[in-house]
Amino acid sequence: MNEFHTNATSLTKDIVQILNSARQNAYKAVNTAMLEAYWHIGKRIVEEEQSGNIRAAYGEGVIKQLSKDLSREIGKGFSIANLENFRKFYLTFSDEQKSYAVRRELSWTHYRILMRVDDPAARTYYVNECATQMWSTRTLERHISTFYYQRLLSSQKQYDPLSNNERSEIVSANDFIKDPYVFEFLNVSEPVNALELEIEKALINNLQHFLLELGKGFSFVGRQFRISTETSHFYIDLVFYNYLLKCFVLFDLKTAKLTHQDTGQMDMYIRMFDDLKKQDDDNPTIGIILCTEKDETVVKYSILNDSKQLFATKYMLYLPTEEELIAEIEREKRLIQTQINEKIG
Repeated sequence: MNEFHTNATSLTKDIVQILNSARQNAYKAVNTAMLEAYWHIGKRIVEEEQSGNIRAAYGEGVIKQLSKDLSREIGKGFSIANLENFRKFYLTFSDEQKSYAVRRELSWTHYRILMRVDDPAARTYYVNECATQMWSTRTLERHISTFYYQRLLSSQKQYDPLSNNERSEIVSANDFIKDPYVFEFLNVSEPVNALELEIEKALINNLQHFLLELGKGFSFVGRQFRISTETSHFYIDLVFYNYLLKCFVLFDLKTAKLTHQDTGQMDMYIRMFDDLKKQDDDNPTIGIILCTEKDETVVKYSILNDSKQLFATKYMLYLPTEEELIAEIEREKRLIQTQINEKIG
C-alpha cells in the first residue's frame, strides 16, 4: 500500500510538472503573439498616417475613428490610449528587426515602461538586461528611475587612447561598477548619521535589493570576512564573487570622505586575497571602496589612478532628485575624462 501510494504521488507530481510547464509555454507563446500583433497594429497605424502626409490632426483622427470601429467589431482593449501605445511601440522599435524588438521574455507592461526611455542606447541596454536577467517590471522601473545605465557608464573610461579615442569593447570591471550607487531601499532617514556597521547590516538584511543594485553576476560570500596571516587577522566588510568576471569582489564601507588610508587598506586586502584565497582559475581580486564623498586629490595621486583592481565610488542612502543624480553622473564623467586627458597629454 505504501509503495502504491509512493508511486501514485510521484506520478501526480510528474503530471503537475508537465501541465505547469505546458501552461507556462502557452503563456509565453500567447504573450509573444500579442506583442507581435501590437507591433503590427502600430505599424499599420503609422502607414495610414503617412498616407495622410503625417498631419498631426489627421493622425489623431485615424486613431479616434479606429478606436470606435475596433471597439464595435471586437470589443474592449482598443481605447485611444491603447492604440496610441501600439503606435508608439512600433515607432520606438521601428529601426529594429521585429524579431529583435519583440522579446518573448518581456511582457507588454515591460514595453510600456521601456517606451518612456528616450535614449536608444539606454533602451537597448534595458531590453537586453530585462530579457537575460529576468527583471520584473518593478525592478525595471526602479533601474530607469535611478538612471542605472547612466550610472554604469559614469564609472567607465569613455575614451581609450589606445583605440583611436574610441571606447574599448573588452569586458572589464568597469562594465560592472556604477557611480554613484543608490541604496534608498535601506530607508535610512536624513540627516544620515548611521555607522558603517549599521549600514553594512542593513545591506545584508536587504540582500536581494543590494544584489539588484550591484548588477549581474554577483553572489554573496560573507560579511566581516576574516583573512589571516601568520601574525594578524583582518576583517573585510563584504565579500562577493562575480561569476561573469570570475573573481572575488571586496567591499569596504566608509561613512566619510575618501582618504589615502582607505585606498592603502583596500590595496592590502586585495593583495592578501589574491595571495591567500584566489584560486588558479580565478581572475585577480577587485576591491571597491564605497564612500559618501570622494576626494579628487586622493583619486588623482593615490594608487586608485593606475590600479585596474581598485575602485572608489560614492553611495547615496536616499533617492536623489533627477537633477541631483544627473549632476553627480556628469561630475564623475568629467573627473574620469580629466584623468584620461592628463594621461594622453
